[in-house]
Amino acid sequence: MLETIEKIDVLALWKEIAHWFGSYFFSADTFWQISVIAGASVIGSIVYRLTRPPLIAKIDALKIPFTAKRVLRNLCKLILPITAMLLIFGFTRAASIEPIGMDVTLSEAVLKLLAAWIFIRAAMQFIGNNLVRNFFALSIWVIAALSIFGVLDETTATLDAIGFNVGGGRLSALAVIKGLFSIFALLYLAMFVSTFAERHVLEAKSLNRSSQVLVAKIVRITLVVIALLLGVTSAGIDLSLFAVFGGAIGLGIGFGLQKGVSNLFSGMLLLMDRSIEPGDVLEMKDGTFGWVQHMGARYTEVVTRDNKSFLIPNEDFITQQVVNWSHGNTLIRVEVQFGVDYAHNPHEIIAMAIEGAANAHERICAEPAPVCHFVEFGDSSLNFKLRFWIKDAEKGVTNMRAAVMLKLWDVFQEHDIKIPYPHREVLIRSDSQAA
Repeated sequence: MLETIEKIDVLALWKEIAHWFGSYFFSADTFWQISVIAGASVIGSIVYRLTRPPLIAKIDALKIPFTAKRVLRNLCKLILPITAMLLIFGFTRAASIEPIGMDVTLSEAVLKLLAAWIFIRAAMQFIGNNLVRNFFALSIWVIAALSIFGVLDETTATLDAIGFNVGGGRLSALAVIKGLFSIFALLYLAMFVSTFAERHVLEAKSLNRSSQVLVAKIVRITLVVIALLLGVTSAGIDLSLFAVFGGAIGLGIGFGLQKGVSNLFSGMLLLMDRSIEPGDVLEMKDGTFGWVQHMGARYTEVVTRDNKSFLIPNEDFITQQVVNWSHGNTLIRVEVQFGVDYAHNPHEIIAMAIEGAANAHERICAEPAPVCHFVEFGDSSLNFKLRFWIKDAEKGVTNMRAAVMLKLWDVFQEHDIKIPYPHREVLIRSDSQAA
């Protein structure tokens, strides 16, 4: 229910504004101040365009950390307001003394606004994200501007008067703005602290990789929830006000975020049962083969050998069949099939395959030892299976199989071993021959 706001005499307010414009803005002093402010802005823009490129080049050439370079580049953007402030300051000091004695109220207000903007922008440089930094800088500067013009109390009173009753409480526009600002600030602080904590957790040697990721995610989720609750309550909003909408919102969230929540808890379950960990080599049902690069709240990033990042929902690892080549034991058996001509001795072929091919590569394990089996009398060849073991599937399986096959080729060429292939005879007869 919208509440009737305190009545405002619009006509009286309009007359007051018109009188102020007529008595102050349309005067010679105001005209000169506006001209000086506009001229200072133009000169500041020219100085900015001329000085920024060489300054940026010098900053890039400095041997300092990247964060320091970023801060210096951002500070270069303050050349324009600093130049304009200095010019306006000089005009204000010169025009306010006798015998000129000009009214410089507008110039002094602009000076305060520029000084507040410069100070706020410089103080916000510790925030790395551009969007967050601009949001905080603009919000704080607007508050400072309202205070400079002396209308901060009136503005807050007006916003507080705009509101409606919910249940036994009241929700005003001022409370909503405070709540949004508090939530935004606390969420950023929570993400900053969680990132710092996550970095230290991932460096802990006493925890395995999956435990590190699990602890880091629990810390992040906990801090975000606490930030949301503190942001709402710090604005003076009673959480019981939302009980009216709780059922409908909860039902909508339940249907809308069903997959998201499922993926979130699937990721937590994967980390707790340690079935998949960062660094594991996986093969999905659709043939995707790669190693786990990152396990997020919604998805797991699997990087293939051709450097493609597959963002697979965590739920797929719970509901679908996944081959984890690194689970439990990193020992992996690789098989190579080949065939030779019937003219060769299979005993010699087996010895050549084991000694000349499998044992000739450093990635092949000596224990279990490579084996070669004579498996079939084929249509045109004696068929064999060479099996060997590796422990570093993350370095590739196909390249290992290819290396062994190339070595087999070299050994067979050296001993003049023939690899047969099927022959087909096509007989073409004329009509008389066929008759």
